[in-house]
Amino acid sequence: MKKTPAGWPRISSSIFYEDPAKAIDWLCKAFGFEVRLKVEGEGGRIEHSELVLDDGLIMVSSAGGKSTRKVPLPGTSPRALGGAITQALCVFVDDADAHCERARAAGAKILEPPTTTDYGEDYWADRTYRAEDPEGHHWWFMQRVRDPK
Repeated sequence: MKKTPAGWPRISSSIFYEDPAKAIDWLCKAFGFEVRLKVEGEGGRIEHSELVLDDGLIMVSSAGGKSTRKVPLPGTSPRALGGAITQALCVFVDDADAHCERARAAGAKILEPPTTTDYGEDYWADRTYRAEDPEGHHWWFMQRVRDPK
């Protein structure tokens, strides 16, 4: 495989919010993302943004995608779907407990508190928690606590 462009992981996710500007600020405060790029359109609409966390990247934009699309993207917020989700994002962190406390302090709804799951000697053990952001997206944060033997 060819190398990806500089600063881009092999795979990335794009998520949609009814109020993406507010969501971007919240994701940075609660989960530790940093804004790499934010493209604002008419009326402050977020046409595209790139948020990074270490070597990870997510894109955040307004529901429906770019306003210049001839056919809007069907991307929407879980809030608009009565709380239904179509994806859950998984992020590795160095300390799941500390990360959870940061998220909780910023107002994240903690759906599952940090728990260690051991998948057996041939596999690994992770400490994981699940959080919900203000518009209903679900996030898994994981810390590897043991590698396979």
